[in-house]
This record gives sequence, C-alpha cells and structure tokens, in this order.
Amino acid sequence: MEKFGMLVGKKRKLIVFIAILLFIPSVIGFLMVPINYDILAYLPSDVESVKGQAILSESFKSSNQGYLVFEDTPEYIIDDKISKIKEVPGVQNVLWIRDMLNMGVPKEILPEELSEIIYRDDCVLVLINFEGNATDESTQNAIADIREISGDQSFLSGMGALIKDTIDISNTEKIVYLALAVVLTIIVLALTLKSTIIPILFLLSIGFSIAVNLGTNIFLKDISYVTEAIAAVLQLGVTMDFSIFLYHRYEEERANYADHIEAMGVAVNKTAVSISGAALTTIAGFLALCAMKLTIGSNIGIVMAKGVLIGVISTLTLTPALILIFDRAIHRFQHPVLMPSFDKLSRFVVKRHVLLLVLGLLLLIPAIYGASNTNVYYKLDESLPQDLESIVSLNKMKATYDMATTHMIIFKDDLPDYQIDEMVGKIEALDGVSKVIAYNKLIGPMIPVEMIPAELSDVFYKNGYEQIIVNSSMAVASDETSRQLEAIRSIIRTYDPEALITGEGALSQDLIEISDIDFKNVNILSIIAVFVIIMISFKSLSIPVLLISVIELAVSINMGIPYYTGATIPFIATIVIGTIQLGSTVDYAILLSTRFKEELEVQNDKFEAMTVALKSASKSIMTSGLTFFVTTVSVAFISKIDLISSLSGMIGRGALISMVTIMLILPSVLLIFEGVIQKTTIKWRRI
Repeated sequence: MEKFGMLVGKKRKLIVFIAILLFIPSVIGFLMVPINYDILAYLPSDVESVKGQAILSESFKSSNQGYLVFEDTPEYIIDDKISKIKEVPGVQNVLWIRDMLNMGVPKEILPEELSEIIYRDDCVLVLINFEGNATDESTQNAIADIREISGDQSFLSGMGALIKDTIDISNTEKIVYLALAVVLTIIVLALTLKSTIIPILFLLSIGFSIAVNLGTNIFLKDISYVTEAIAAVLQLGVTMDFSIFLYHRYEEERANYADHIEAMGVAVNKTAVSISGAALTTIAGFLALCAMKLTIGSNIGIVMAKGVLIGVISTLTLTPALILIFDRAIHRFQHPVLMPSFDKLSRFVVKRHVLLLVLGLLLLIPAIYGASNTNVYYKLDESLPQDLESIVSLNKMKATYDMATTHMIIFKDDLPDYQIDEMVGKIEALDGVSKVIAYNKLIGPMIPVEMIPAELSDVFYKNGYEQIIVNSSMAVASDETSRQLEAIRSIIRTYDPEALITGEGALSQDLIEISDIDFKNVNILSIIAVFVIIMISFKSLSIPVLLISVIELAVSINMGIPYYTGATIPFIATIVIGTIQLGSTVDYAILLSTRFKEELEVQNDKFEAMTVALKSASKSIMTSGLTFFVTTVSVAFISKIDLISSLSGMIGRGALISMVTIMLILPSVLLIFEGVIQKTTIKWRRI
C-alpha cells in the first residue's frame, strides 16, 4: 500500500481531474433516481395484507383511493365540483351519490346503510379512485388539482394525500439540513483541526463520494425517502473518520520525512491498515440490514454500504491528492484549536479504570430495561406534523364517520347471498366494529337495479372477487385491532379458506410482526458479522467480544433514553439503530485498540501504554464523534417528519454515547482483560 500511496501522490492532479469527470454523471444519475415515499410498499409480497392490496389494485383498481369530505356545502355546488374532478388527469372514477340519484330525488329515499356512509351531520363523503399508485406523478398532480377545485370547505385524505404532503416537506427540508450539516461540520473541524483549509478539502472529497454514491443509486429500483434523507449526512458522518485518521497520520509522518509524497505514501499505507477493519465492520453493519423482511432495510443497507466503500476509496485516493496539492496552503493558514491535549483525561481514565468499569456495569441494568420498554409507534401518520392538510383531513374523516380503522375483506364472488349475510352478521357482532359495508346491505329494494352505476357495483364485484368494507372504532396498530383482525379472519375463513384481509389495520399488523422478527435477526447478524471481521483483523477471540460488548452498552443506553424521557419512537428505529450505531462507531474502538497494541510493543507497562494510546487516539475519536453528531442532528433539528427526525437524532446521540463510552469504558475493559487478550490473540505482546 505504500507504493500505492506514493503513486497517488505522483498522480494527484490526474486523480482530481478524474474525480471532476465522475462528478458530472453522478449528479445526473442522482436526479434520475426514483424516490419511494410509501413505507408500506416495502412489506414483503407474500404477506396476507399485501396480497389483498395486490387484488385491490389489479382486480378492483382501488388500492389507491382518496376520501373527499365536503362540509357545509350545498349539493348542487358539490355536483359541479365533482364534474370538474372527474376530468382531472390521473382520476379513474369518482363515486358520487348523485350519479345514482339525480338532484331532484331526496336523499331520504336512500337505504339507511348507504345514507349513513355518505351523510353525517353537515358533511358529505365522496370516494375517488386514482389510476396510478399513491406515489405516481399522475396521482400527485391529481391531488393538487383536486384540492384546488374542491376549495377550503373540503377535506381530502388517503395515502396519496399523505405522500403528497410528505414529498412537499422533504423537498423543502433536505437542502436546508444538508447545508446546515456542512456548516456545522466545518465549525467542528475548524475548532478541532489546526488548518483552515483542511475542512474544505475533507468536504470536497467526501462530497464527491456522496455524489457518486447517490448517483449510482440509479441502478436500484428506487430509494426510500428515509434513505434519501439520511444517506448523505450519514455517509458524511461515518466516512469523515477515515479522512481524519489519514490527515493525523500524515501530519505525524510529515515530521519524519523530507519528501511529502513519501510521507503520504507511508500515511496511506498505515491508514489503509487501520481503517480497513473499521470500514469492513461498518459495511457489514449496514449489509446486515439486508436481512430484514421489510425491504426498506436492504434499501438503506445497500446504499450506505456502497457509500462507505466509495468513501474508503475516496479517502485513499482523492483526499491524499487534495492534501498534497494544497499542502503549502494547509500549513500556511493555521490557527489555534480548542481541542484539549487529553493528557489529564487519559491519566484519569487509566488511574480510575476499575471504578469506570463498575460504573459501566451499573449503567447496563437501567439501559437494558429502558431499551426493552421504550414506546414504539407504527402509524405512519403519527410521524407527520398534525397541522398538515392531509392529516387534518384524515382526522376530520375519522371523527365524522367513525373510521378509526378500515378493513377490506376480499373473497371469491361465488358465495351464496345467505352465507354472505351470515358472515356480515357475525362480523357486525364483534367488539369495536362500527359498520360493515356490503353490496346487498347498501342496495335496498327502493333503488331499481338499472339506476345503480357500474362504478358503485365495481367497488364490490370485480374479476371473480367480492369485497366487504369493515369500519372499526379501534386504533390502528393497537392490541385491540390485532385481536379484532384475528376474529374477523377466523369468521371469513369458515366461508372461504382463501379469503384475505387488507387495509391500514392489517398492513400495520403485518408491519409489527415483521418488525419484531427483523429486530432480532438484524441485530444478531450484525453482531456476528462485526465479530468475525474484528476477530480476523486482530487474530483474536477475546478482542471482538470486548469491543462489541462496550458498543452494545452504548447502544442500550441510546435505546433506553426514550423510555426515561417519555418519548415514543418510530418502529424502524428499533430495528436499524443498533446495527447502524454498532457498525459506524466500532471503528473508534478499533482505532483505540490498535493504538494500544502498537504502544504495548514499545512500552513495558500496559498502563503507560494505554495512557499514550488514549491520548493519541482521543483527538481523532472526538473529532469524528462530534462530526458524526452534528451532521445527523442537523437533520433531526430541521425535519418536521418525526420518522426522519427521530431516526437521525438517535443516530447522532448514539455517536456521542459511543464516543464517550469508548474513551472512558473501553480502556478499562482492555486493561482489566489484557491478560486474557494475551492468551487468546495471535501476535499480541507476551510478557
């Protein structure tokens, strides 16, 4: 690697030129990557609720519906607005009662079941079916047009409306929090590094690797809006370590070599060795997310693992090239730093190492208890600001029409009417069922069959399937709804063994069950992968156990904090935080352990070796940890989407907790178990 480093130094201008050339197609690729704003779309296709959604989409063309409520609006005005909405591109059809009864017929002629669905207090409900999926551009444009046509006294809800508002918020926020992340990173680097120029060079190098990473996402089907929101800042925070490690090593070697290219060659060689294990553990941590059945995990995992790999390549090529090109300016424009010497800290930690280990063990109990009892939410609308137009509309519809949760039951259309009536009667008798909407109940004897529009019958009968809609007063993602769904499933399967339940409640139930499985699988897999990589890197059985144990303590503290603060976190955080925190901060532990091993070769006393190692490594660890913190917290501070804000905030907080834990607890662990390490590690110093 030393020859490679010197080659990089000699070809530094060519490397920068190639980077500029690659940057252009990367930006074009990034602009062409589709963004998926529907988390439920990442549920596996083999679960019942998703199969039901597929039938709704393929057979009924109704998997994407909008609910439009008019308040205090005369029906002749509604009728005029509906005529215009029907002409909106992207709208498949509109179910409006006055298409069945003309304006001169009183609504009292309607069957009570149908009347209660449409008319409540001073409100009128209209159902809109869209041609495309909720995330399609045609649907999003149609929603904007419908809102403009329907006016202020209307409320449009549905998945498409929720996604529309999510897109608008994301597009407004992402430029702001990325800019804030860059500013905060520059501030941290300016306060912790001597050179005024080096933070800019770091950001140029990492900015290039981020652009390449985001641009190469064009080879994926799409990326989720969560991935898009955190990918750039997370890659910035995670890979900044590598640049900092390289720069500090170069400064050390520069004092030993007159030729700066030779000094960089040595620095690249030693940095490559030290960051290879760290990079591999980070990549392994992210790739562990691919084990999730909820495929948003693989979406985040692939993008971030790819980003780390590109970041390592950039650190070993573009970063040294930029440093050598601007070497004179780097050392000309320097200033005092606020970074302490860490001499007192390192001596305190070594002197009080037993006490600090005991403190860590005492923290473990409340941390695990808190992490096990943290409140989690699964309802996607809870992650959005409650004053959004789609959320206000959703709450209006649910409150007015008693539609806390809606289940769609799909079964073969060859069931006799009397069996359907029996099934409906049993479902109506269940606790929490406020209304069951079936075709036979809606169409009473007062309405001739020829007056029933095809749009209405198609809602219930289509392509060999029949649909029943169940309105429930129970909240989505609650234990009560879960029991209700099981009871409904038991009833319908006695009439049609292949009957399916879908809808927000069923999708959320599957989400909960899959998330529980994912949480266990991902954490176990990430720990195993990181263990194996550290074991190979250090040729040790004990070091990976010790390092992972310390990081897992930090993870437990991070995950336990929401319980003690009374916060409720999004379900996805429980799955990915542990893996991300382990993979992205274990390199701090690897750096300290590597330096400790190096110092043991020249120091006779392990305590003095740890003092020197901690003092030397702390500067890099703190700079990296603070940078990681400010980049992710910038997203948490700006974003109004709680799913993104909470996830980013917990990642940033985890970086700080890991940093502190590694600087205070890990030295104690390594000192106390140094004898065990000797016996279980190849090429560890022997006394």
